[in-house]
Amino acid sequence: MSISEETPEKINIISLNCWGLKYLATLRRERLVEIGKRISSASPIPHIVGLQECWTSEDYKLIRNHTRHILPYGKFYHSGIFGGGLAILSKWPIEESNMARYPLNGRPTAFFRGDWFVGKGVACAMIRINTTTRLAAFCTHLHAPYEMEPHDSYICHRTGQAWEIAKLMRSAAERGDLVVGMGDFNMIPLSLAHRIITTHAPVKDAWRELFPDSSIGAAIDRAEKSRGREIPTADFNMTQNGATCDSVLNTWRWRKEDQKKMFKGATINVEGQTPDPRAKRLDYIFFGSRDGTQHTWHVGDVKVGMTDRHPTIGCSLSDHFSVEATISRVEAPLSTEDIEKIEDFQHPPRKEAEIKSVPIAQTHLPANISVPPIVNHLLPPSTYHEILSMIHTYTLRERRQRRLRLSHFLLSVFVSIGCLIAVFWSPHNYVSFVLMLLSTLGLGAGVIDGLIGGLFVGSELRALKEFEWEIRCAARKAEGGRGVEEIEGGEEEDGGSLMDWYDR
Repeated sequence: MSISEETPEKINIISLNCWGLKYLATLRRERLVEIGKRISSASPIPHIVGLQECWTSEDYKLIRNHTRHILPYGKFYHSGIFGGGLAILSKWPIEESNMARYPLNGRPTAFFRGDWFVGKGVACAMIRINTTTRLAAFCTHLHAPYEMEPHDSYICHRTGQAWEIAKLMRSAAERGDLVVGMGDFNMIPLSLAHRIITTHAPVKDAWRELFPDSSIGAAIDRAEKSRGREIPTADFNMTQNGATCDSVLNTWRWRKEDQKKMFKGATINVEGQTPDPRAKRLDYIFFGSRDGTQHTWHVGDVKVGMTDRHPTIGCSLSDHFSVEATISRVEAPLSTEDIEKIEDFQHPPRKEAEIKSVPIAQTHLPANISVPPIVNHLLPPSTYHEILSMIHTYTLRERRQRRLRLSHFLLSVFVSIGCLIAVFWSPHNYVSFVLMLLSTLGLGAGVIDGLIGGLFVGSELRALKEFEWEIRCAARKAEGGRGVEEIEGGEEEDGGSLMDWYDR
């Protein structure tokens, strides 16, 4: 497909958590086939689509088969043990892509939650719109909160993940690319993670651009309660608050009894005026670009989509609704001198023998055009100190966990040896069998715990140390300083050296 020379006036974007857990998600195949059909018939026609929890390549291909005619380019991202569940579909060619794993991403001991095993990260795609415009698309699914803040034991990981994707989007914007971030961010508006992204990356929350007074959580959440608003209706949550999760309109949030009735053919209608106290916005589309580039972008429209139920089964297509946005291009005024420089750059005078093709990667403005750098927006110093306190608390927890796990390993070794010795004085064969079984199982559990404590926790502590360093640098800049100095012995100012278990 040839690349157009024109930059589109509008770009339509869809982000959806598909709830495609293999073996666990109910009616997975039927729902994902219908999701593919809905994307292909969406109005306006989507140009960029970000999918989360699309776990298998089979499901990805099902969706691709229905959308290939409008979204001919796509990438399914591989990560972790079971896959990252991320995919990006595009109208335009994907020139580059990579899967950036999060350094902090849950714990392997929480196998029943699976965040660590799927290797969560950011799906990155560099999309070529035309010879002068590129779009950097990022799709992610942040760590789920399993407890209410501030008692959420994973809040430190989710905050670190927000920091990482903000760095990726900022880096893309600094290259002059249009940036689009999509995904299930598992955060509420104006939360700490949300403020990190919108402050440290030059991006805007598409929904809050059009609805700045929208909710900052579910009606039953403390943050939203403090605003003194009435409990919203289902319709209000959909049209004004952008609630994509836990809506009373979503059949997967109904009681099991009502779901069974629905699957048996009963028609259950939920009125739009039904109070909806638990619905909240977890899915986002962020967009932005570097100030001073030739084009600026604004939100033209944003809405909650994929709300209609499956035509034959009657269930919602996912346990989330989609968020859909249209961003519109506005020409940024350039001086006459800059326009002449651009023309000379794109069409330099050449002798016939010197004419060469211009490589497609040569997309940025000439260096002699003055483009202002991205402004360093910073959070209040107190916010960075709040993050540092969070990191410190979590680090102490993990150090304690490491000591316990390594102690368990050493204890299991001694118990195993004791059981093997006791076999020699065993009066009966069945007693010997029990002792051998205890020795084997006990040592196996101890070895696993020792590996987790010695290897995984050590890796996690190093990632926490890097996160802490970056936050300290940001805090120092917010306070008017230049950064954190490194002193002798590898210790950071106001910090401590990181000792491993084998250093003690």
